[in-house]
Amino acid sequence: MPLKLPNTLARMADLQAAPIRPEDIAPQRINRAPWPLLAMGLPWVSVMLASLSAFSPVIASAPVVPPLAFLLFLAWRLLRPGLLPIWAGLPLGAFDDLFSGQPFGSGVVLWSAAMLAMDAIDNRLLWRSFAQDWAVACVLLSAYLVLAAAIAGLAAGYPLPLVIGPQLLVTLALYPVVTRLVALLDRIRLLPLRTV
Repeated sequence: MPLKLPNTLARMADLQAAPIRPEDIAPQRINRAPWPLLAMGLPWVSVMLASLSAFSPVIASAPVVPPLAFLLFLAWRLLRPGLLPIWAGLPLGAFDDLFSGQPFGSGVVLWSAAMLAMDAIDNRLLWRSFAQDWAVACVLLSAYLVLAAAIAGLAAGYPLPLVIGPQLLVTLALYPVVTRLVALLDRIRLLPLRTV
């Protein structure tokens, strides 16, 4: 009568007898690195695609749509401080001015000023929590919306509209969602796609 082994011992005996094939081993992450074009270009492309949101079919009689491109810009800068250079506000703000309907140059000035303000904040506060980042974003987003409305009012010939309240509230409430989206894009950006 043959000796019966328990199931776990029988499986171990089968595993020891069978040769290990390369396809049985999980893929190794050694000698892999992020693709440089994706790693450096995804923040720029995502902000530029968000600038094109002005072409969305949403039509409103009052400003309620948040500035998605500026939200993404702030989220990238606060999540990854060294990723975008300090001069990134100039080309990205100019690209946003082309599609947002703002007078040309307002985005250049406001986005560059936001980058300088975030650089000064980074020099003062080396370690920040999400609550501090959200507070910084709230201040910068509020200043951006008020100044953008004032610049648009000067260009159109009427004073600063007081109807940006709903847009401001929606923008401030949407910041954590945009931060989560940027964190997801950051994980995609760092996928090891290139063999070293």
